[in-house]
Amino acid sequence: MGLEAWYMDGSEEDQRRPHRLEPHQPVSLEQLKELGVFYWQLNADIYESDPELQQIRKDRGYSYMDIITIHKDTLPNYEEKLKMFFEEHLHLDDEIRYILDGQAYFDVRDKEDRWIRIAMRKGDLITLPAGIYHRFTLDEMNYTKAMRLFVGEPVWKAYNRPADDFEIRQQYVASMQGS
Repeated sequence: MGLEAWYMDGSEEDQRRPHRLEPHQPVSLEQLKELGVFYWQLNADIYESDPELQQIRKDRGYSYMDIITIHKDTLPNYEEKLKMFFEEHLHLDDEIRYILDGQAYFDVRDKEDRWIRIAMRKGDLITLPAGIYHRFTLDEMNYTKAMRLFVGEPVWKAYNRPADDFEIRQQYVASMQGS
């Protein structure tokens, strides 16, 4: 099926709903690439031995990996964590997520500071560049199992907006002005 992304409405209703802007404004993979967001569709059923995943990890230096299951029965402090994930933030390193089961949303800001919602499903691998403002939430299924990948040791620190003084944010913004 491929990745689906769209511009969001401004509603404050349940974050797990799709929040499609009306009229619908889809966002292409090419538009996401222009923001530094990259995507692969992989076979999540063979993630433990998938040569394509192994090649991506090798090419991009993703040496660390773990798996997180986000569901009220498996994640301690579930509601608190969901609220934290949905706070708009950035990281000093790329964020790499591979959906092994279930579904979720990543929301990213475009160059005009508008929200784009990216629907992630089983088999979707995405990288968000360091310095991009984003947030994460489950959809109405309330479940996802994801692989988290890092270059080197994982850094779990998120910097909530405003974080414009960070050098990585300034580098990201500068890179967007050239594209």
